[in-house]
Amino acid sequence: MYHASFRQLQSLVLVARHESVSRAADALHVTQPAVSLQIRTLEEIAGIPLTRKVGRNIQLTAAGEVMVEFSERILRLWEQAGDELAALQGVTSGTLRIGAVTTAEHLLPPLLVPFTLERPDVRLKLQVGNRAEIVQMLARHEIELAIMGTPPRELRTNAAKFARHPMAFVASPAHPLMKKKKITLNDVTAANLMVRERGSGTRTAVERLLREAGHPLEFGSEVSSNEAIKRMVSAGLGLGFLSVHACGLEFESGLLAILPMQENPVEADWHIMHLTGQPIPKVAAAFQDFVIENGQDLIGRELESFYKLLGRQRKRG
Repeated sequence: MYHASFRQLQSLVLVARHESVSRAADALHVTQPAVSLQIRTLEEIAGIPLTRKVGRNIQLTAAGEVMVEFSERILRLWEQAGDELAALQGVTSGTLRIGAVTTAEHLLPPLLVPFTLERPDVRLKLQVGNRAEIVQMLARHEIELAIMGTPPRELRTNAAKFARHPMAFVASPAHPLMKKKKITLNDVTAANLMVRERGSGTRTAVERLLREAGHPLEFGSEVSSNEAIKRMVSAGLGLGFLSVHACGLEFESGLLAILPMQENPVEADWHIMHLTGQPIPKVAAAFQDFVIENGQDLIGRELESFYKLLGRQRKRG
């Protein structure tokens, strides 16, 4: 065990994550035989098989699961040590590992750009996925920080609000409901309301909205991406409930419009979080502080054009 290398540990972690030698090789930018050699060498050092082939996939043995858990901790500690040493030299550097739900990818640029411009030595590793994927990444310590609407109940996290999150019922400007003076939730759900998959932030928000109004949870279509919903709505195939952050270009170009109904858009909170009791690198702590202090102002500037457009739309109505 004393002769195991970081490359061997990293190879095992990536094979476990991807369940594939070829995909692990792609992630490491090396050949498949090179990764296979690293795994075989590590198994010889450990004196016990760490992986087994099941069909086309590679799975861990019980010993492999133990080794992966310790490998992840060793690699993470080594990187944290590098960050701490850099901090002692007065250098703000390190790798910022952050995950965000799909909807939040549109608000990340105004947060990340000013932070990284002031810290050119900071490397960025950004993961974007649905809520369940980001929660799993946080639980597996693949990321130090996560951005999402509501903190997960299944994990103990230290979460802080940093900005308001507007979400809205949207339609094609040519949709018949755009001309109606009074629109109800019955009108909305009867017009093929398209929502994200169960567990997504916007899906949870619209379910809460309907439940609080005593309305049954009736949806026309479930769609797995914001882009698909936007395209179908702009084509007139129904309505959508989406984050305003995800629709900026479509609002400006006239492809989408806010449905003229009371309390639309609705607002929730964005949160940034890390695992409770888990020390995070200085660069992650610095970014978290930066977001909490500046997030609302930076994101607000990005939404100024939207609220101006919404004001003009309501005046016309």
